[in-house]
Amino acid sequence: MSRPPTFTPPPCARARVLRTERGDFAVLDAAPADGGHSTALLLPGYTGSKEDFVALLEPLADAGFRVLSVDGRGQYETAGAVCQEDYAQAELARDVLAQAAAVDGVAPPGGIHLLGHSLGGQIARAAVLHDATPFRSLTLMSSGPAEIDPAQQKKARLLSDALGRWTMAEVWRMMRAMDPPEDADTGDGEDLRHRWMRHDPAQLIATGAQLSTEPDRVAELAGLPLPVHVISGERDDVWPVPLLDDMARRLGARRTVIEGAEHSPNTARPVETAAALAAFWNGL
Repeated sequence: MSRPPTFTPPPCARARVLRTERGDFAVLDAAPADGGHSTALLLPGYTGSKEDFVALLEPLADAGFRVLSVDGRGQYETAGAVCQEDYAQAELARDVLAQAAAVDGVAPPGGIHLLGHSLGGQIARAAVLHDATPFRSLTLMSSGPAEIDPAQQKKARLLSDALGRWTMAEVWRMMRAMDPPEDADTGDGEDLRHRWMRHDPAQLIATGAQLSTEPDRVAELAGLPLPVHVISGERDDVWPVPLLDDMARRLGARRTVIEGAEHSPNTARPVETAAALAAFWNGL
């Protein structure tokens, strides 16, 4: 589970609702004082939320980017789907395209830099494969070429089984009981619990299955005329780092490894991560 350093956005950002043709999405919207020169749309990972990017908002705004981090359908403060089928990856990808269309009406010109962390990266990939025209670039943050590591697949199955048998509150208590000692008193427990309780369990079950069965679509992505950035920590237990290295090579992508970070460089090393993102986007 991602652990943002804080759930409170910086002064440059505000929480609001992004209204799209596919419904309303909760976002954190950070803007430079001068409006910025381009826009980034950030998609969180499995069990995550827009708050996973809180520590990136101010440094990216200071670098001149308008940044919107989004709760996807069924995540935290965005309403869940009516039908389980609405959580299919293709539907979530269409949500992203609708978000991009809604942002474009109030964003600086020049195309949108799309970033997805973990699960968000695979949804972002599906979105650009459906229609890349709204986007200036794609960044895959700690998001691999295909299905997650077998050990993580087992965890996803166990979580899905638990969600099918117990309430969200009961599953939360079980997960916290299994936390390693170093995570027991981090001070973020109530924020994390509140976020967990507002997730739609159907979304977690559907996207957990997607992560465990995702096909390799790197060749398709490599066929698009879209600049790609692959960024990760120096260790990752969801997709091994050598697999991410190879994906970047196959894509002809820019590759950045954030020292001292693992699966969530956005929360572990936000200053270094923001600098790497700004350098890639400015280089375009």
